[in-house]
Amino acid sequence: MNADHRTNWLLASLEAEDLAALAPHLELVELSRGQVLYEPGDPIRHAYFPHHAIVSLVNVLEDGGSVEVAVFGREGVLGLLSALVTREAFGRYLVQIPGTASRISYEPFDKIRNARPRLRRLIMHYGEAFLAQMFQILTCNAVHPVEARCCRWILRLHDRADQDTLPLTHEFLAEMLGVQRSTVSVVTRTLQTAGLIRQNRGGITVTDRAGLEEAACECYGKIRQLYDRLLPGARQPVSSDNLSG
Repeated sequence: MNADHRTNWLLASLEAEDLAALAPHLELVELSRGQVLYEPGDPIRHAYFPHHAIVSLVNVLEDGGSVEVAVFGREGVLGLLSALVTREAFGRYLVQIPGTASRISYEPFDKIRNARPRLRRLIMHYGEAFLAQMFQILTCNAVHPVEARCCRWILRLHDRADQDTLPLTHEFLAEMLGVQRSTVSVVTRTLQTAGLIRQNRGGITVTDRAGLEEAACECYGKIRQLYDRLLPGARQPVSSDNLSG
């Protein structure tokens, strides 16, 4: 079995025999920035367990606009829940940050899942955490100010990255938040003036994580707490208490 599969925290939290059953069907794949894994309505043929890649689930509107409703990193799996229900993609799955992922075809995964109660329970708990995340993000998008939402979004990305500099453009942030680019420019300038981030050609660098947590809305903490409660065996993102720099 390739130890790289354990880079994904959900796979790493599996019992050894459950992971061993999945391992022959898992393959490592590279995901490139901007790659679309699925469009709305596409048949789900594979589930992806990200390692260092980060993928957004984006709701695409009729006027061409879009807004992010969920994010997938090394704490979870994408495509699986859609496959369990309709076998069709809920929305557009868009790679934000490139990297590797473990990929498995739906048919062997479904067969193994049905035969292994512990794996089935873990997927059920992850599904509950994922749906709760979507519920919280949709609420956040509806009622919280853009600056707080932007801080929440940067923190969620920072949790899943291995570096303080995130390859983000204003255009991409605007698309994920469902706002105008000019609005994002004003917000990021405010955050930079406050010393929370630094903008450069490489993207956005987090310079004061604790400050970002204070400026973010309550949704960031609630989503973390949900994952801690429902998936206690999975390693969780770092917090400002154990992050330096």
